[in-house]
Amino acid sequence: MSFRDTILAFIIILIWGFNFVVIAWGLESLPPFLLGACRFVLIAVFGSFFVRHPGIPFRWLFLYGISLGFSQFAFLFAAMSFGMPAGLASLVLQAQMLFTIFFASFLLKETIKPVQFIAIIIAGCGLSLIGSTNSSGAMTAIGFGLTLAGASCWAIGNIVNKVISQKGYKADVGLVVWSAWIPPLPFIILSYIFEGPEVIVRSFHMSNWLTIGSLFYLAFIASILGYGLWGYLFSRYPASKVAPLTLGVPVVGLTSAALFLDETISLLQSYGILLVLLGLGVIIWGDKLFKKFHHDTNG
Repeated sequence: MSFRDTILAFIIILIWGFNFVVIAWGLESLPPFLLGACRFVLIAVFGSFFVRHPGIPFRWLFLYGISLGFSQFAFLFAAMSFGMPAGLASLVLQAQMLFTIFFASFLLKETIKPVQFIAIIIAGCGLSLIGSTNSSGAMTAIGFGLTLAGASCWAIGNIVNKVISQKGYKADVGLVVWSAWIPPLPFIILSYIFEGPEVIVRSFHMSNWLTIGSLFYLAFIASILGYGLWGYLFSRYPASKVAPLTLGVPVVGLTSAALFLDETISLLQSYGILLVLLGLGVIIWGDKLFKKFHHDTNG
């Protein structure tokens, strides 16, 4: 991965790590399905004025919008509304990496390099340490299950993203913006059924500047910018190389949750964060170091 793309990967990690704190703020005044509907309406309406249609057939826009847009965030927002701590949500959602690598190997016939296996093992140990303790409150079974379901939907969206690129279309910010027309309707239907008209109206009355700021961040920074850069990386590199980069998201997620939501980080979680960072380093620089070592030993 080039130096420029490595910087873009770290920008994504920072954006998506802090994203979980912003979701928690948004859920203080908006129920989960209504929050999802508002997020994607903003992306679709405002983004379409500035971003051209990518020329991608509707079926691929639909699959991307339903999997990575609607399904992922319907499960994630619901999980956090059922008490899933923001920091741990950022951790559990990274199961998408395992799902993505499995789906890519099974559906796209991608091979997994030994260096990537090593990186995943190192980072996986770090994630285990991070998830081994939770001083800020128990991780509920329903919260864990819903977050895991969201991770699998993210992985499906990654595969759709990759297939779109393989078919010669640009999987960039245009895909993010124009696929955003898909999620609002199912979100609105679920909000009406499960949250009800009275809750919807009351939620809008309770909205404040924090709500508006949260929606702005979720729509324009986390979605348009974050997923635009994510799609760009997926179009240039194998899924098995890009997906593990999100292992850095829990590091930012847990740290920002501790700073802004008073969720504490234990000593074991601190060690886990260091292991995750080491795993990230192996993913990003492992190939180059291995090739250099191989060249030196055989030169």
